[in-house]
Amino acid sequence: MPPDSHEPQKMLRTFEMKTDEDSPWSVRERIGLLLWNYAWVLLCRWTPKPLNAWRLLWLRIFGATIEGVPFVHPHARIQIPWNLTLRHLACLGDGANAYSLGEIEIGERATIAQEAYLCTGTHDLSQPGLPLQVGKITIGADAFVAARAFILPGIRIGAKAVVGACAVVTKDVADSQIVAGNPAREIGTRTFSG
Repeated sequence: MPPDSHEPQKMLRTFEMKTDEDSPWSVRERIGLLLWNYAWVLLCRWTPKPLNAWRLLWLRIFGATIEGVPFVHPHARIQIPWNLTLRHLACLGDGANAYSLGEIEIGERATIAQEAYLCTGTHDLSQPGLPLQVGKITIGADAFVAARAFILPGIRIGAKAVVGACAVVTKDVADSQIVAGNPAREIGTRTFSG
């Protein structure tokens, strides 16, 4: 699908690899990822929801930036914790997937609902080796990403915006905008009473 002429091209970082077998991650990063996967499964995934502080502790130990008291469901999946920033009262719901090959920042009081997928990684399809490309995903304060929505790399979801269930977000969502569908399109504006 050609890019929307009104949408600026997203800045994606491409990992240059000498051979198809090369990893974009250093040996140290690969060891960290291995340790993280074991730590989450053995120390966090089985914990009841009220043990949120315990899960946040392990996220901090593995380099996540945690401000205030966000909530991370024990069944949330976080690929690379040191690429994750959670602001106060942000929420990663049951089965939400923070595929943080690149940075993910979730703003204050923003909610990532069950099984939503924040995908910071893709591949450069114009190259035969399909090198990895990553782009930061930013979720604004008070935004809501509904169940099973899919957010592509390099996307910014504005403050107070809403992404409908199962939506596929291919371009930025403005503040207070409501989008739904595949690809996601504007269906309204979020307003607050009182």
